[in-house]
Amino acid sequence: MSLYSLYPGLIRPLVFSMDPENAHSLTISTGRFLSKQPLLKLFSQNVALKPVEVMGLKFDNPVGLAAGMDKNGDAIDYFGALGFGYLELGTVTPKPQDGNPRPRMFRVKEARGLINRMGFNNKGVDYLVNNLRNRHYKGIVGVSIGKNETTPIENAASDYIICMQKVYNCCDYIAVNVSCPNTPDLTALQEAEPLIRLLTALKEEQSRLQKQYNRYVPLVVKVAPDLTDEQLMAVCDACVELKIDGMTCTNTTTSRSEIHGMSHASEWGGLSGEPIQFKSTETLKKAAARLNGRIPLIGVGGINGIIAARDKMSAGASLIQLYSSLIYQGPIVVKEIVDNL
Repeated sequence: MSLYSLYPGLIRPLVFSMDPENAHSLTISTGRFLSKQPLLKLFSQNVALKPVEVMGLKFDNPVGLAAGMDKNGDAIDYFGALGFGYLELGTVTPKPQDGNPRPRMFRVKEARGLINRMGFNNKGVDYLVNNLRNRHYKGIVGVSIGKNETTPIENAASDYIICMQKVYNCCDYIAVNVSCPNTPDLTALQEAEPLIRLLTALKEEQSRLQKQYNRYVPLVVKVAPDLTDEQLMAVCDACVELKIDGMTCTNTTTSRSEIHGMSHASEWGGLSGEPIQFKSTETLKKAAARLNGRIPLIGVGGINGIIAARDKMSAGASLIQLYSSLIYQGPIVVKEIVDNL
């Protein structure tokens, strides 16, 4: 019997008796502690090898940890030991910031969902870079980058470039987060003109950094599930035109139709987990149809098991990511999905 098979009956009730953000902080601090040998070996999971090559990178399997779980890279080695094929850390900003006032994370237990309005709370890019340099995990690591809340939206590119410069030589890909609904005005960067300006600046910097470090680090754009079809097509076209390396579908949603009448449905913020499974997959399908194989896609949103994982890949995803299912099901869900893909 796997240690993690005890999670739903024994550990989750204890975790769910705590405030969600306190539980998250405890998870990260525990993961940091368990990252030390020989503890790491005791708490690791053996998963099947299911190699894939995407964006010129070789992944041991296509199942990754979504951004938001380990924002500061405090528990890289622990999460890597759970069997993920890759980890996406962040979202990180140039300067440390506290994020939005608490409470800012809520469980929608009836639907196995989460609402968060964290607001890019993180310890700043320099802290993350230090953790990246000290990691032992050998798998693929991506970093999600964003802007500080105090930076005017018209100056957003400078924040993204600062983060990009600092993480470029200590990660494998960089995810551009322009779709988090919890930072004022951020989602406006998904509109065609601002997005093209931002991505043009980032592609220019990518080219400069490639020459400086003699290595190419792919750029991925993460989009919201709330875009209109017209907006989504414009984002896809911009990514193709600017030779963006990958696209993630999707971030959290501001919609509440899926959880109407359930606990915390009136709280503002981004909804994730099982309630957005259909919506995120529909966005993925539309993006895949528009892109027609020109850019690889990462599918995230409501993946709660092997069937949902296969649905995302059938819809066009080359890679997938988990977050909320880890909270509701525990690390065993990683092994169950990878072994049965």
